[in-house]
Amino acid sequence: MDLRDLYYFEMVAVYGSLVRAADRVHKTQPALSKSIQRLETTLDTALFNREGRRMRLTPAGELLLLRARHLRLGVEETQREIQGFAKGTAGVVRLGCGPTAAEFLLPRLVEILLELAPELTLDLITGQNDLLVNSLRTGHVDLLISPLSAIDSEVFETHALLEDEVVVVASGDHPLLEKEVSLIDLCSCRWVLPAPSVATRRWLDNTFFNHHLDLPKIHIQTNSLSAMPRLITHTKLLSFISRHNLKLGHAGANLKEIVLKQTTMNRSFGLVRRREAYLSPPAAFVVDLLQREGKALFTAHCSQDI
Repeated sequence: MDLRDLYYFEMVAVYGSLVRAADRVHKTQPALSKSIQRLETTLDTALFNREGRRMRLTPAGELLLLRARHLRLGVEETQREIQGFAKGTAGVVRLGCGPTAAEFLLPRLVEILLELAPELTLDLITGQNDLLVNSLRTGHVDLLISPLSAIDSEVFETHALLEDEVVVVASGDHPLLEKEVSLIDLCSCRWVLPAPSVATRRWLDNTFFNHHLDLPKIHIQTNSLSAMPRLITHTKLLSFISRHNLKLGHAGANLKEIVLKQTTMNRSFGLVRRREAYLSPPAAFVVDLLQREGKALFTAHCSQDI
């Protein structure tokens, strides 16, 4: 069956007249009559009862009208989806994001996407950055927002969005907060840290190693970075988290920074994609948005939290 024949059939059924339907679709009456005849021949049944100039649907015609409408709406919806997909404003983008990035960068991104591309869907995968980088490498995510310090520039392209500092933190009543602290003072403490494969853990371990000190003593090793602040709030354990998490309203708001230059890690958060990998139009739309406006958007968003 031809979709145009179905459309003309629907118009005749709606208007109940070849004359009015022909006027509506700007076709001749014979053209519409031939469309009806082709459908009736194909389906081997009458679709209309002719009553003078009136055209009334048979039971088979009523059933076909229902199906024809569903088909037309499906075709129109598919057309909108394909057009939106081609423009990058519809479709699915698989986005990997670490806990810090998810908390501080994603809200503003989602707000902008809802405004500019409401039909675009984010398939959000959160986790530790080492696992997310591997997911990007193997093609299980399209894009990644993560720290850029451990990204292989030969494999991935990056675009910086936000500067961040990772610091040593403790509960508000920790004894170390009452004195001037040196790096060696931290050696006697126990820590809550992520696995050694995580970039922040490697950086902290290297800091102790480069100063010829024992590595941090691990009391809890966790793959839940968001849980780390809560695990030390009422203990004497130390942790190593983004300074952003110490702001009011966030998980580490009750924690205090142990100020020490040697244990302050400067890092950049940004967009990461595989070099020369295919980007779907929706993913390309997100990349273009972040490259054009991402840094300003996220900087402004984080400034509002201060």
